[in-house]
Amino acid sequence: MAETPAESRTLGRYELLAELGKGAMGVVYRANDPLLDRLVAIKTVNMSLDPQEMAEYEGRFYQEAKAAGSLNHPNIVTIYDVGKSGNLAYMAMEFLQGEELRSLLSSGQPLPIARAVEIAAQVAEGLAYAHQHGVVHRDVKPANIMLSVTGRAKITDFGIARMRSAEVKTQTGIVLGSPRYMSPEQVAGKRAEPRSDIFSLGVILYEMLTGKPPFTGEDVTSVMFQIMNLVPPPPSSINARAPEVLDFIVAKAIAKAPDDRYAGAEELAKDLREVAKQIDTTVHMLTATRPPVRPKVDTDAAKALAQSLPDTRRADAEVTTLGSTSAPSLGLSKAFDSLDATMRLAVNTGMAEQLKEYSDSGKYKPLPDAEAGVPNGTPSEARAIIGQMRRGPGWSRKDKIIFAASVAGATILGAIIVFA
Repeated sequence: MAETPAESRTLGRYELLAELGKGAMGVVYRANDPLLDRLVAIKTVNMSLDPQEMAEYEGRFYQEAKAAGSLNHPNIVTIYDVGKSGNLAYMAMEFLQGEELRSLLSSGQPLPIARAVEIAAQVAEGLAYAHQHGVVHRDVKPANIMLSVTGRAKITDFGIARMRSAEVKTQTGIVLGSPRYMSPEQVAGKRAEPRSDIFSLGVILYEMLTGKPPFTGEDVTSVMFQIMNLVPPPPSSINARAPEVLDFIVAKAIAKAPDDRYAGAEELAKDLREVAKQIDTTVHMLTATRPPVRPKVDTDAAKALAQSLPDTRRADAEVTTLGSTSAPSLGLSKAFDSLDATMRLAVNTGMAEQLKEYSDSGKYKPLPDAEAGVPNGTPSEARAIIGQMRRGPGWSRKDKIIFAASVAGATILGAIIVFA
């Protein structure tokens, strides 16, 4: 994370060392805690607003402190302290050496499968702990997931997290969160629940596996429409190295109806851990044996994604390919159901010349469809040609007379020799 030197000043007892970033509500600094002699991250929020707005933002800020400060989990950033100095409220938290998941995804390339699964599993475990303690994050996104230099994923910024007992309420119809990763119920302005965080994590997992978010658009309205209506193609149809089991995990996590999703983040974490146990071997085998082909939609996974729509929309659900006006075709290409395909097979089996000579000689006479049941120009016709070649043309009348005469002559000659 890039740093900007901060002016030499203090905030409370903390010495501000460098600016780490800015947000809509405030600034994040790297700072020193002289009392404990440790580096911390200081998040501030400017309260120089309209009095009514200031009360709302300040309440939300302290709500974050109350929510996150009660959580103690390896995959959640630790909150040390909270305070206020003039118009600035601030929060001191664990300082992490590493980078945001957002930085890793900025290239538009998928992450290694094993790493994507590991990150998602860790985030799911952190969310499961928060949910068990009554905290819903409401804004799970790559920018709020830090990856330490040791590879640990940590959830940050419970800036709009809601304690179920909190006094500061989100107004109905007001959207809080990042549109691309929001759940359908959040888009609709409804109350976010633990399964809303599961949906957001499912979207992140999809992006880690494919390099592309499942819901995109030119503006917020387009993105929200897709979240409510689009059924994205399975990850394995975009990244051939993604095991198909992850198609079903993603489909369950991003189901449109909350009741169709995982009942809890711990269940999602458990499934991801099971995949992680086999992922190294599976990915190695797929990499070694699978040729580079144009990926096709797995029909079972596509059906699972289609079933993630609410019951009222499943009838008209369609699988849509991102960046394309039409869905990938399903089934075999027509090129494989033709005489040409069988001819290619003949080439591979060393019968090309014999098949051509026999077909050109005029000896093969296709029977009428009604009699033979062999439509012209099909693999069946080609097989019929090959079958006739193997059987041979049979003996002509002349061949039979010569053979009979030869047998008779041999018999007479044998008798003369014996009885002479």
